[in-house]
Order: sequence, then structure tokens, then C-alpha cells
Amino acid sequence: MSRVKSGTTRANRHRKVLKLTKGFRGANNRLYKRAKEALLHAGHYAYVGRKLRKRDMRKLWILRINAALKEVQETFQYSRFLNALKKTGIALNRKMLSEIAIADFRTFKDIVTTSNLKSDKK
Repeated sequence: MSRVKSGTTRANRHRKVLKLTKGFRGANNRLYKRAKEALLHAGHYAYVGRKLRKRDMRKLWILRINAALKEVQETFQYSRFLNALKKTGIALNRKMLSEIAIADFRTFKDIVTTSNLKSDKK
């Protein structure tokens, strides 16, 4: 069986990792072994960060809705508002509610009053 040399393959693999770690600090962008470990950690942090971003955006939407509710009626609470929306059958998610509250406050106010009126009747 003939001998297989892996010089170009290994060099290409190393070059690929080092190119991806460009901009990392210290030896993490120069030494292959350190760069590979740093790349693995960076990938994990990026994965976790994508999940955290979703959580942060949901928090932001809830804050915006709550602030808009306080402008409409001081005593109206976020949890009661969502319950009222569910009871009335208005199917708007938090993202859309926060966008409506920012862009078109009059419409948001109408949504709040209709949900509040219909939930009081039931």
C-alpha cells in the first residue's frame, strides 16, 4: 500500500480555522490548537446568544406593552390585558402589540378598550 501524505489537506484545514479566528485575541488567532479551541467556544457562545436574544426581545416587547398600557390606564396590568385579549379572541402576539403601541398608539388604545369592555361583560 502506498504512503499518503496529508500536507496540503492539513495546511488547508489549518488555514481555514485560522481564517475563521481572525480578530481573536492573543494566541487564539495564531496557534492552530488554541485557535481551534477558541473557535469551538465561540460557536457555543454564538448558539447560546441566539437563544438569549429571543428571550431579550420578548422582555423588550413586554416592557413596551406595559408602558403603553400605563399611558392608556394607570391601573391596567399587563397580565390582565393579555387575559382579556385571550378571552375576547383577539389573536395578536407580543411583537405585534408592541409595534402597534409604538407606531399607532390610537389603534393600541382601541384594542385595549375593546378587550377591556368585552372581558368585563363575560
